[in-house]
Amino acid sequence: MDGWQERYGRKITTAREAVARIPKGRRILIGSGAAEPRELVAAMVTHGLHLADNDIVHLMTLGPAPYVAPGMQGRFRHTAFFIGGNVREAVAEGRADFMPVFLSEIPLLIRSRRVRLDVALIQVSPPDRHGYVSLGVSVDIVKAGVDAADLVIAEVNPKMPRTHGDSFIHVDRIDALVPVEYELPELPDNPADEVSRAIGEHVASLVPNGATLQLGIGKIPDSVLRALEGHHDLGIHSEMVSDGVMRLVEAGVVTGRRKSLLPGKVVTSFMMGSRALYEWAHDNPAVEMRASNFTNDPLTVSRNDRMIAVNSALAVDLTGQVAADTLLGKFFSGIGGQVDFIRGAARSEGGKPVIALPSTAKGGTLSRILPVLEEGAGVVTSRGDVRYVVTEHGVADLWGKNIRQRTMALIEIAHPDFRTELLAAAKQRRYVFPDQVASKTTYPWEETGTYELLDGRRVDVRPARLTDEEPLRDLFYRLSDDSTYKRFMGFKSVHPHAEMQRLVDTDYETSMALIATAVVENEERIVAMARYDVDPGTRLADIAFVVRDEWQGQGLGTLLMRRMGEVARSRGIAGFTADVLMSNKPMLMVFQNSGLRVENRTEGSCYHLTLWFDPDGSEARRTPS
Repeated sequence: MDGWQERYGRKITTAREAVARIPKGRRILIGSGAAEPRELVAAMVTHGLHLADNDIVHLMTLGPAPYVAPGMQGRFRHTAFFIGGNVREAVAEGRADFMPVFLSEIPLLIRSRRVRLDVALIQVSPPDRHGYVSLGVSVDIVKAGVDAADLVIAEVNPKMPRTHGDSFIHVDRIDALVPVEYELPELPDNPADEVSRAIGEHVASLVPNGATLQLGIGKIPDSVLRALEGHHDLGIHSEMVSDGVMRLVEAGVVTGRRKSLLPGKVVTSFMMGSRALYEWAHDNPAVEMRASNFTNDPLTVSRNDRMIAVNSALAVDLTGQVAADTLLGKFFSGIGGQVDFIRGAARSEGGKPVIALPSTAKGGTLSRILPVLEEGAGVVTSRGDVRYVVTEHGVADLWGKNIRQRTMALIEIAHPDFRTELLAAAKQRRYVFPDQVASKTTYPWEETGTYELLDGRRVDVRPARLTDEEPLRDLFYRLSDDSTYKRFMGFKSVHPHAEMQRLVDTDYETSMALIATAVVENEERIVAMARYDVDPGTRLADIAFVVRDEWQGQGLGTLLMRRMGEVARSRGIAGFTADVLMSNKPMLMVFQNSGLRVENRTEGSCYHLTLWFDPDGSEARRTPS
C-alpha cells in the first residue's frame, strides 16, 4: 500500500489546474484572515472562466477580494459572515450579501449543512512526518469547512506556521495541493493616541491579576494590552490574538497559570499581526488553536474564571443598546464574537463583559453616546447583556441599574461637549429627573488612589460623580443620630434628591468632593465623604466631613483631610474654613493634627476654624501620614 508521501505527491498541482476542478453553482469557503490562499483566489477569478453562480463565503480576509469587483456578479456572489474592508463596498452596493450570525454558531451551521459548503480553498503548513498539515493561523470556521466540503484544495506554504491544538488535518483529506511560498499578510500595530491610551488605562483598571482576557483587533485592544504591562499571571482565551498578546507572554505578564480552563495555554481561533507573531506561534506548545465553536461558545467562555471580555462598538444609546455592525445605516462589519464573549464573561465567576469605544467620531463632531441609535442601526448587544461601557472619560457600570441610572452613567462618560444635549434628550424622554444636571468638566482621574487604614482595611478614594448621588444617600441614612447631628449640626431625617445632587455636583476646581469607597457585604459602598466649596473673595474653601460609624477611629478622616489639602493646594486655594461642634472631639483632632496653621473662634456651641496653607508648602511636610 502506498504511503502518505506517495499519495501526497500525486495530489500536487498548479493553482490553475486546481480551480478547474470547482463545479459551477457551488458554494466556496475561502480561508480566513492571514490564511487566505491568495494564489488560489487569483486563479479562481482569472482562470475559472467556467464558473457561474458560485457563492463565496468567508470571515474577514486580509488578502484581495477580486471576486466582488464590478462585473463579477454573474460568476460570483459573496456572502460575508463578517464584513472586512475588502468587501465592504460590494456589500453596501448590493453586489454582495451579509449574514448576521454569531461566530460560535458558524461551524454548526456548516457541519449541519444549514449553510452548505461544497468547496474549501485553504492554506496550510507543510506536512509533518505523519502526514499532517496545520491550518496555522486560522482554525476558526475553516476546520468545519474542511470537514464538510466535498472538494478541499490547499495551498501548501512553508511560511505558514505549524500551530498546535485542533489545527491538524491529514493530507488524505485534501484533494489538491498547490505548493506556494510567500509571506503571510501582516496586520500592523495601531499606534496609540491620547484617546485610546486613556481607554486602555480605564479597561486595565477593571482587570484583576489572574484574569483571563479576550480582546479584538484595533487601536483600543492594542492600548488595553499595553496598559496591562504591570499585571501578573494573566491568561488568554480569545477568538483572535495579535502582537500585543505575544509581547505580554514574552514579558511574563501572560502566563496562564491561574486559568481555570486549559491553564498555561494561549487559546485562540485565529491570529493576525506581524511576521514576528507568526514566527512566535510556529510549533509553540503554549499556543492552542481551536475552532470558533469552542473558543466562542459562551458556555466554554464562562468556564474561565475572572473572564474579562473587551469588545468595541460604533455607538451606544442611553439605555445601553450597542450598535457594532452598522454605520450610517449601512452594514459595516458583523456580529462576530461580541455577543458570544459578552454572555460568556457575564456567566464567568468574577467575569466582566466590557464594551469600549471612543466618546466621539468624525474628529469630535459626533457623539458615540446617543439618545437613541440612528435609523437603520443594528443592535448587536442588547441592553440586558451590557454591563461595563468604557470611553476615554471613564467607566459606566450598567449592571443592575435602571434607565435613569444608566442614562446618568453613560452621560458621565460621554464627551463633555455633548453632555448638555444628551441630558436634554434624556429629560424629553423622561429618563431622568426634571431638575437633573450634568457635569460639563473632565473627571480628574489623577486624584484617585487606594489606601490602607489603621485596622488594615483598604479604601478607594476618588472625586465624587453625579452618579454617586444614591450611594451617598445610602451613607447618610446609615449614620447614627449622633453622627448625623455632628455632620449637619442638627437633627435631619430625610435627604431628598435636590440635596444629594448638590453634594455630588462639583466642578473639581471651585468645588470638590472626595469619597472613600469599600466593599461592604459584597457591595461597593461609600463609607466617607469630604467636600469643600471655595469663596472666590477669600480663596478659602469651606470644608465638611462625614464618616460612617463603623469606619470611624481608623484614620479615615485624617486621610481625607490630607488628600483634600493636596487637592486644594494644587488648585491655588489659600486654606480651609470649617464649623465644628465643640463636642465633636475626633473632628477637631483631625483639623488640629492636619499640619495647617489653625485659627479658631467660638460661635455658640461651635468652633469656627480657619486653616491656612503655608506659602512654602511646609505644612505638607509635617502633615501626619
